[in-house]
Amino acid sequence: MSLQDTPRAERLHIGLYGARNSGKSSLINALTGQKTALVSDVAGTTTDPVYKAMELFGVGPVVFIDTAGYDDEGELGAQRVEKTKEAARRTDIALLLISNEAEIEKAAEWKKRFSEAKTPVLLLLSQCDTKEDGGRALAKKIKAVVGEFPLCVSAENGEGIEAIRKMILEKLPEDYEAVSLTGDLVEPGDTVLLVMPQDIQAPKGRLIFPQVQTIRDLLDRSCVVISVTTEKLDAALEALREPPSLIITDSQAFPVVYAKKPKGSRLTSFSVLMAHYKGDIPYFAKSVENLENLPKNARILIAEACTHNTIDGDIGRIKIPAKLRQLLGDGITVDVVAGADFPDDLTPYDLVIHCGACMFNRRYVLSRVSQAKKQGVPMTNYGIILARFAGILDRIELPGK
Repeated sequence: MSLQDTPRAERLHIGLYGARNSGKSSLINALTGQKTALVSDVAGTTTDPVYKAMELFGVGPVVFIDTAGYDDEGELGAQRVEKTKEAARRTDIALLLISNEAEIEKAAEWKKRFSEAKTPVLLLLSQCDTKEDGGRALAKKIKAVVGEFPLCVSAENGEGIEAIRKMILEKLPEDYEAVSLTGDLVEPGDTVLLVMPQDIQAPKGRLIFPQVQTIRDLLDRSCVVISVTTEKLDAALEALREPPSLIITDSQAFPVVYAKKPKGSRLTSFSVLMAHYKGDIPYFAKSVENLENLPKNARILIAEACTHNTIDGDIGRIKIPAKLRQLLGDGITVDVVAGADFPDDLTPYDLVIHCGACMFNRRYVLSRVSQAKKQGVPMTNYGIILARFAGILDRIELPGK
């Protein structure tokens, strides 16, 4: 896979935040050396956040998020600010721009917001080429309120642009690219058998992204990788001289694969791996411990990363709700949200069940986990709950746990 083919969810998300006309779009263009973002003197040119996948020299594959000014006004302006706040939850590194003294207090509020979310921030004094003293006086005022000196930058003459690239590398989150998809489950030379049903939900002629990502991760870790569909599992096991060290299956096939698993082989699923890679697997596992004890009128939220039409056998909209009603009765309520839709208040729910989130970056998934924890709401993942339904959660491998 080339850098250009890196999926958006796997790229470093760099968000630009500031008041209207603070120079966010111009700065993106200067950083990328392209006219990536629309630039205008009219305040509010950028409305909804714009996500642009790029290659940033010295950094690699990134996504720039060009956001609406957080000082936007009016009813539509308030909605745009909410979109900007949503983008902040996806941001790995924030570039916080200040262009004049009137913006300092608001910038301080957003600096605090990012600090509370543990999001690294680059504080920038933009449009320095327009300041009589190069921005020195304004930089001192910013230091007095925000607590640090900003880097003076200019998209017009290139001042500070190279310094931003270097600071992005310095500000990379400690866990960025540190989490392996297969975690501590494999060693070089291990034989790993992948069981990949190609059902109606699989894209025609292609593998779903978690399967592709798992194959690549295993190859990078010098494993021997064998892939089969569920109906060829017996043939694959017979063909192997020794049982595979690890079997990774689609979570929906847990019961079938577990029944045929050789005694010496360990078992997990693609969705369980994603729970570790994108989320908080200890919290997901703990959250299903008392599943059977949920109230008969429990309200449960199912959250999907991607939007799609419901089809027969849909895992999130049909199969999991059916399993929940089989376990808890017909008195429960199951709500489904997709994409960026996610309630600010989770307290009406007794349980949140999230998909593998292959379309989201890790920062965004962890922000949802943090929200659930703060509000005292149990949250789990498709793979974890399907293993619980199958009665084998304590017999499968959970990476990082």
